[in-house]
Amino acid sequence: MEEKTMSNLDIVKEADSFPYQDSDPAAYEALTKTIYQLVWKSNDGPVLGYMLASTVPRLLEVPEALRGPVVVDAAARTVRAFEQATEAERTAAVDAAMRYWRERGTFDVLRGWRDERWPVYGGDREVLYSVERSGTGMLGVMRYGVHMTGYVRDGDAPHGIRIWVPRRAANKSTYPGMLDNTVAGGLMTGEDPFECIVREADEEASLPGAAMRERARFTGMVTYIYITDERAGGEAGQIYPETQWIYDIELRADERPTPKDGEVAEFYLWTVDEVRHALVRGLYKPNCALVVVDFLVRHGILTADNDPDYAEILRRLHRPLPFPGPHQAYTAAALTAGDAAAATPAS
Repeated sequence: MEEKTMSNLDIVKEADSFPYQDSDPAAYEALTKTIYQLVWKSNDGPVLGYMLASTVPRLLEVPEALRGPVVVDAAARTVRAFEQATEAERTAAVDAAMRYWRERGTFDVLRGWRDERWPVYGGDREVLYSVERSGTGMLGVMRYGVHMTGYVRDGDAPHGIRIWVPRRAANKSTYPGMLDNTVAGGLMTGEDPFECIVREADEEASLPGAAMRERARFTGMVTYIYITDERAGGEAGQIYPETQWIYDIELRADERPTPKDGEVAEFYLWTVDEVRHALVRGLYKPNCALVVVDFLVRHGILTADNDPDYAEILRRLHRPLPFPGPHQAYTAAALTAGDAAAATPAS
């Protein structure tokens, strides 16, 4: 079998796989005909998610006493649901619908039930309700996480660094055996991103909290829209709009990430060339591959001089998303900073 070879743009497009209306209008139109927009309060209200059309009748099958009223506008291709008076009531209704589906085996993806509640925002900070992690794709709502790359300085290595790369455990329900970022995890409702990465670093890699608090640094966000395949577990074709808070940590030569909670099978300390070889062969979990590409860009390893697709890669690393949430304030600030930088004359 011929070995898979991907360009840097291919790698990013595998994670940012939802078509762009401006550059691929035919694919965009074809896909949007298969989804309903989950909207808040009215067709003109905030769009909370991209729900697959196949999910809509399954939602209507849930007894109204459990889920509350649902309004489907087939002409506008919108759905209104979970608009109870309080956040707690809305969360309870979502949870009741998810459990109804789980108990009846309606969706295979819910077999991976995690008992983790993830937030659905109505504004930059307002949480409307929370959703069971494994069921977010049923609603097509935003998903938030934290990813960190640990690296070691090595003057003898290409580009002067080596990167700690974990292999996911073979028994994981999603992307088993694939390569990952040094530390990564989902962000639960009410959880601070930095506290989340500190927790995950301890649980997944046995990295001490003191080292994390001293040296882990926030480097920005990546945003993209992923369409799942069979490796994600459950039904393929679910739409995952995602934002990841990105962190780096420089580790000493004697600091070795070590598996702790069973999520990771083993860690490798690889050169940049070894990491890139794994990337082009498609050995990384798709969104983790995107995060590695972001690392290579930020560290001046992947540049406009050595990749003709550089501008498109940057665009896809920081895709504007139409959904409300804390990523919007960050994106607005980043755009303002970028405009200011562009307007500043060179010295």
